[in-house]
Amino acid sequence: MSTELDAGPHWPEGYDLVVLDEVDSTMAEAARRAASIRVPTWIMALRQTAGRGRRGRAWDNPVGNLAATLISKPDLTPMDAALRSFLAANALFEALALYVDRTRLATKWPNDVLLDGGKVAGILLESSGAGSRISWLSIGIGVNLAHTPRAAEGATFAPVSLFEAIEKTIEPEEFLAALANAYATQEQKLLYFGFERIRRDWLSQAARLGEQITARTTNDEFTGTFDGIDDDGNLILVTAKGPKVIAAADVYF
Repeated sequence: MSTELDAGPHWPEGYDLVVLDEVDSTMAEAARRAASIRVPTWIMALRQTAGRGRRGRAWDNPVGNLAATLISKPDLTPMDAALRSFLAANALFEALALYVDRTRLATKWPNDVLLDGGKVAGILLESSGAGSRISWLSIGIGVNLAHTPRAAEGATFAPVSLFEAIEKTIEPEEFLAALANAYATQEQKLLYFGFERIRRDWLSQAARLGEQITARTTNDEFTGTFDGIDDDGNLILVTAKGPKVIAAADVYF
């Protein structure tokens, strides 16, 4: 069952909301709806049966946790679209900080938010289009609100839940409203100040900045000092052989 809602006065202007009782994945549903949306639309599922994360990994989503995707049609290059993961991470950080002390939270490159060192939320981006511009962009977000799911195979960090941290249940609908508003704020920051402001905010809360980390790509492994991210969102790692710019990897520390 699908319900298109009037999300109320606390919902950001210019965004629609669709709530599904059950779906295979909100990312798959976003792709199915991409051609018909009129404005950026959040799709939330109360139950997700085939959630997935980065690099095709399964994403376990017990009922009570948040499974949502923002589908939009921005006029962007694929590279600019990829930067939206940092907007989403900043928005997740700010939404979670409404419920838990922000000193317990950290952003982790490229697409996670940590709580007390464990993974509480993840982000997945997908886009479609031919040529130099995308035709649509979806930003999938999963947040462990009520339950700590089993660790996915190959997971870098053990999952944790917000409930574990605060011993209070936050309903997915409530959290999504906070997240949607925080994301709308990030879009306004990007519009007025450019990606440099987004980058600076992300780095201000980044895990292990200035410390030693390991980045594993498909073919290689690099260890060095995490020196930040560049204007394209790439990881900057200072290794024994000099600076290394990494576009995609799993980070360990």
